[in-house]
Amino acid sequence: MSQRSSSRKKRSADWRGRKIIHVDMDAFFAAVEQRDRPELKGKPVVVGGDPHGRGVVSTASYEARAFGIRSAMPAAQARRLCPQAVFLKPDFEKYRKASGTVMGILAQHTELLEAVSIDEAYLDVTEHKLGIKDPVMVAALIRQNIRAVTRLSASAGVAPNLFLAKVASDFKKPDGLTVIRPEEVASFLKDLPVRKIPGVGPVTEEALHKLGLRTSSDLAGAGAKFLQKQFGKTGLFLYERALGRDDREVEPHTPSKQYSCEETFPYDIKDKAVLKKWIAEFSAEVYHGLRREGRMGKTIVLKVKYFDFEQITRSQTLSRRPKSPEDVFDVAAGLLDQKTQAGRKPVRLIGVGISGLEDLSETPAQKELFDFS
Repeated sequence: MSQRSSSRKKRSADWRGRKIIHVDMDAFFAAVEQRDRPELKGKPVVVGGDPHGRGVVSTASYEARAFGIRSAMPAAQARRLCPQAVFLKPDFEKYRKASGTVMGILAQHTELLEAVSIDEAYLDVTEHKLGIKDPVMVAALIRQNIRAVTRLSASAGVAPNLFLAKVASDFKKPDGLTVIRPEEVASFLKDLPVRKIPGVGPVTEEALHKLGLRTSSDLAGAGAKFLQKQFGKTGLFLYERALGRDDREVEPHTPSKQYSCEETFPYDIKDKAVLKKWIAEFSAEVYHGLRREGRMGKTIVLKVKYFDFEQITRSQTLSRRPKSPEDVFDVAAGLLDQKTQAGRKPVRLIGVGISGLEDLSETPAQKELFDFS
């Protein structure tokens, strides 16, 4: 046996602690369409709404992303960026079937499987069903099986915790496998941009940059007290992630009954017009996130935390499911105007959610924003 081969085996055997894998399907909706329609191979494909109307991009193939097209972008804008793109309305039933096949493959390796959306999941393979000790081998086997059975590609990250595995799976997309061994955590995080930390949005990124904090190393060097003073609980979260810490467990569970997005601002906001811009962004993110998962609910939830840390939630239940992000925005913005002190009392945090979630396949399909006129 060669020295190199022997060294590789030793490193596998020396893996300490938990072994977490994050599997993320590559451009899932678009990839399924390209698989089923060979004439679309190599072409920019956009799955979403009508580019001649108010539709929104759900998923773009990597060929389309090269033109700057991204999820949640207005489809009309995507068409301007790439007039030659092929625009398709989603076939959620087909995507759920493909997702079920993928999740079945993942379940062959561990009981600790947490599907976080229709196209991604965490696995804890510390105790592998077949006794495989090397998590990198498991991840490679999973990707091989997915491709063989579904003819789709998946990227995977292998790491000691959920945060690192999530970052790793996105590191070499598409069709990538990135490994962060326990002894490599510090070196991996050293130059990691703050925007790569899940949960860091454009506003938080800008605030961090203004403080001269651009990488995980910068965050770690700033210290917990400084970050907490600047960002509250979010600051402590950032500090823990900068050190590669994440004690969450992989939790097999039934899908959550609420899906939400929120942002803690680096400064207090009193201008309701600014707050409504955030509500519009979150309304689109929540709506399309749920559509990707094949779920939706009727109750719109608005969360507000004022400058003095008083926190409130206000909600309204509709007679039907929202049919577009605009439906969500109208309700949430109305709650802001009628049920909060926004505009009079500065706001520190705002969030939008939809609760009472159900599987869309459980009731007759509705005509949605994604449908072409």
